[in-house]
Amino acid sequence: MARAIFLVLDSLGCGSAADSAAFGDEGADTLGHIAERVDLRMPVLDSLGLGRAAALSRGKPLPGFNATPRRDAIYGFAREISQGKDTPSGHWELAGAPADFALGYFPPGDSAFPPELIRQIVEAGKLPGILGDCHAAGVALIEELGEEHLRTGKPILYTSVDSVLQIAAHEETFGRERLYELCEIVREIVNPLHIGRVIARPFIGADKDTFRRTPYRRDYSIPAPPGNILDRAADEGRAILSIGKIGDIFGHRNTGREIKGAGDMALFDRLIEETPRLPDGGLIFANFVDLDTDFGHRRNVAGYAKGLEAFDARMGELLPLLREGDLLLFSADHGNDPTWRGTDHTREHVPVVGLRPGAAGVEIGARETFADVGASIAAHLGVAPTLRGKSFV
Repeated sequence: MARAIFLVLDSLGCGSAADSAAFGDEGADTLGHIAERVDLRMPVLDSLGLGRAAALSRGKPLPGFNATPRRDAIYGFAREISQGKDTPSGHWELAGAPADFALGYFPPGDSAFPPELIRQIVEAGKLPGILGDCHAAGVALIEELGEEHLRTGKPILYTSVDSVLQIAAHEETFGRERLYELCEIVREIVNPLHIGRVIARPFIGADKDTFRRTPYRRDYSIPAPPGNILDRAADEGRAILSIGKIGDIFGHRNTGREIKGAGDMALFDRLIEETPRLPDGGLIFANFVDLDTDFGHRRNVAGYAKGLEAFDARMGELLPLLREGDLLLFSADHGNDPTWRGTDHTREHVPVVGLRPGAAGVEIGARETFADVGASIAAHLGVAPTLRGKSFV
């Protein structure tokens, strides 16, 4: 029975979408702009057609990418139909069930959160108050407000250009479990606002010079639309392994056994360990987020390029573990062009590349929705079709 392995490299867009101007992103091109500025080498993914996929998307060759795809390679790109450029809606659409609503955001201003929302959070969470209430980078804000948090017991609440409400608190003095419980409370409060994620950001340390975030982040996402590939695989009793943020993004619904790790390389270690163990008919769904958080939002071109090359090297370890009849697909959930203005995600096409050992490859061209990925995985596994999408396998 067929197996499927689906990897999402968070934020690796490959060219502006037709509607990118509506998001302020006309001209953004994450992979293209990196390749134009750095001597980028990704031979493994290039052999699967990444260079061809990017060229189809951006309408011109990708510098440094000129490999002829393998005979069993699948390559092309996909457009997004969801009304955003965020992690949850990108993943939901990739899984075959796009959101039919727009996520809510907290606009910039002197205060990020409405006073009534803060009142509800303080009252329901039995808090002495909150700190932050702003758009901010989390590490800097913890350094700024962490000592006051230790003195007062008030958690630090902040947001960004994403559809998110983040809560930082000290693991020991506030308590990690108490932070998780608070995030569960806040998740219910912000559901009517369609906020994509509430994120727990625990940290440790005694002062601004020693504060550091720990690996025990936890995301509480708005419920994913039904009918995605995880739902379909679970309905058939298939083995499901979720690696990285997948469990959080899909609200832990039908996400099977969940594996987390301290960074992309640790997660890839687990992927390498688990791939030979995946039973026939099983599904691995993995997210790798470091390029987005560490380099895309921070507009670090060199760091992003180095991370891409490291990821490509690990892909060289994965391919020999595939069996005849498997399907491997690789894609992204949005863009985050490190050459772009601001710190936001960018509205872009995403590459769709992969292979089916023992089967003929195919150029899949321009897909009208990310959902074609989920639909193709469903067709390959022989489960019910996803809510949306057309299979290319």
